Amino acid sequence: MSRKNSGFAADLAAGIDLTEDTAAPRRSSIASNVLTGRSNRLADLASGAIVSRTHELVDPAKCRMWAGHNRDYALLNEERCADLIESIKAQGRQEIPAIVRRLSGDDGFEFEVICGARRHWSISWLRSHNYPDFKFLVDVREMGDEEAFRLADIENRARDDLTDLERAKDYLRALTAYYDGRQKTMAERLKVSESWLTRYLDLARLPDGLTRAFANPQELGIRNAIALKALLKPEDRRERAFREAERLAAEREQTGQSMSVIEVIKALALAADPPKKSGSPKKSGKPETVASASGKPVLRIDGADRKGVRVTLLNKGGATRQEAEEAIRAVLDQHWPAI
Repeated sequence: MSRKNSGFAADLAAGIDLTEDTAAPRRSSIASNVLTGRSNRLADLASGAIVSRTHELVDPAKCRMWAGHNRDYALLNEERCADLIESIKAQGRQEIPAIVRRLSGDDGFEFEVICGARRHWSISWLRSHNYPDFKFLVDVREMGDEEAFRLADIENRARDDLTDLERAKDYLRALTAYYDGRQKTMAERLKVSESWLTRYLDLARLPDGLTRAFANPQELGIRNAIALKALLKPEDRRERAFREAERLAAEREQTGQSMSVIEVIKALALAADPPKKSGSPKKSGKPETVASASGKPVLRIDGADRKGVRVTLLNKGGATRQEAEEAIRAVLDQHWPAI
């Protein structure tokens, strides 16, 4: 036994009264709490609840997400965590510990999760689905918020399951919270280029008036941010793009059909910069929805030029086949008149 451990054992033994007749001397509350804490930790070590000096197996219900966590916990579900759930089941345990901070003065929670939201969600899900014995493996650290942010960023930067938009919003929040808005300082601390960081910040700053056009904004990537940012200036372009975004959102709600990210960006760009009229027979490229007499969408004219007319049938819009045939005949009469 090392000198340090011998001293600890002696201190611990010195506080135990082995006689029955002599009353134990009254300890101060501080000393009593220290000994109680040491005794509890020794019991945890003996039972296997603590697997190393900093790694512990804990109840996930005793852990809360750190407010600065870079993953949106509300977006996690069985599908997004399926690979991790299967891995934990196959291994019989969680292999990689989550990084946490110990809390004090919080009656409901003992730890705060810095990195490991998916691991926390997966263990919690398994415990409520026939695997009640699984515990949450954590690595307990002491660190401030800025260090916690950098650590979480390093761990999650190479992960494919964190969307660009989640990471972008986390960077934008951290820029103000930890770096006083100094983008250069933040880039230096993260050890990335300022231009790389700018692309993420541009994505996070896209207004809701524009992103509402997308069925799932989480599908947006930093490459998309370049094209969308260009639609925000000058003001008249911005207004046209916003109107188109509102129209696309309303149409999606009516029809239940959604367009791909690229298709939406093209529609927004076309609305922001409509083709100029010339002597050619080129028509406006702005999509036009044709509805039935009852107001139900039947088809969408996506564009018309000298090469032809692009039409999308909205077969889930609620219109009847007869109404669709009438709408198609009307389009034919307009763009392909009988000779």
